[in-house]
Amino acid sequence: MSASGFLDEIGDVGRDPKRGGYSRHSFDAPEQDLRAWFGERALGLGLDVDTDHNGNMWAWWGPPGPDAVVTGSHLDSVPGGGAFDGPLGVVSALAAVESLRGKGFRPGKPFAVVVFAEEEGGRFGVPCLGSRLLTGTIDADKARGLRDADGVTFAEAAAKSGFDPSLIGPDPERLGLIGKFLELHVEQGRGLIDLGSPVAVGSTVIAHGRWRFSFAGQGNHAGATLMADRADPMLPAAATVTAVRRLARAVPDARATVGRLVPTPGGTNVIASTVDLWLDARVPGTVTPALVEDITQAAEAAAKEEGCRVSVTRESYSDDVVFDDVLRRDLAGRLGEPPELPTGAGHDAAILAGFVPAGMLYVRNPTGISHSPEEFAEAADVEAGAKALTDVLERLAR
Repeated sequence: MSASGFLDEIGDVGRDPKRGGYSRHSFDAPEQDLRAWFGERALGLGLDVDTDHNGNMWAWWGPPGPDAVVTGSHLDSVPGGGAFDGPLGVVSALAAVESLRGKGFRPGKPFAVVVFAEEEGGRFGVPCLGSRLLTGTIDADKARGLRDADGVTFAEAAAKSGFDPSLIGPDPERLGLIGKFLELHVEQGRGLIDLGSPVAVGSTVIAHGRWRFSFAGQGNHAGATLMADRADPMLPAAATVTAVRRLARAVPDARATVGRLVPTPGGTNVIASTVDLWLDARVPGTVTPALVEDITQAAEAAAKEEGCRVSVTRESYSDDVVFDDVLRRDLAGRLGEPPELPTGAGHDAAILAGFVPAGMLYVRNPTGISHSPEEFAEAADVEAGAKALTDVLERLAR
């Protein structure tokens, strides 16, 4: 089956009638349905499927072993996300296995397709959680204590889905099996359409992180409280949102976003007692923490002016990542020297790159829109990406 055909099979799973697009989050019903689908499809291709204690699914072609060639991506989404972000890498890997099997190829090295858990951080707030746990780049106790919007912890959700929360954490034995990791992903930005190429090789991922700003004031009655008597945390929160835009625009190539803001208690006729907002900041090099510090100072000044308080918590952060140079050159040579692209989007491959040779392939997105229902890739480009992945995997796994 083609990669597009596999995508069509899951096209109705996790559709979001309110936001549009898809909402598929760790351990929820749509994500569990996708896990079951992946397991069935992988078994149908003759692969052996198991799930590690961090919730990552592995489908092995032959027995697991060291120096393995591993490919894959994720199946979860942001709230109201597109059809391609994550699943494209998984279905392309399945299509590659089917194609290689069809031509009689048998890998000379251990080979696996992986589906990483909670890549988007859409439920528990930390991106690439499955690969961070695998590599030990997040504290296991912190991960167990992460809470979703309903207060459910990652440990509780994992236990409800049949995992032992006490086993969550670094997995050096499994990590040690990976010889090379390759992730195919839809392009998240507009580059390839202008370069006239359906596929690119990833070069770098810029530094990025997430911070929670928690503003506290005095909850009160919207009609009975005079304006002069208020300590309304919504005001410094709003001032911080505008400061993010102003300060980020002053830093070359910076990207900073507030995409989520939650007032408590959230009533129309209630002055909020607290307001939480989440900042996503990304700047090449070592500048991201400095930008966040400037934003923090602006938030503190706005909170003080309104008689409120603010605390800032870093939820995740990753430095610039440069993908393995040898693997990158190998990919480019095998594929006829396609363009190389940097990205501002985070990926599991970038987490693994600190431990094993890792690389990325991107498939053209003609509008550049991602994390949105309008995310798109032409069917011909999807198949071009799957073929590129197949060609590279055949060489790497000989």
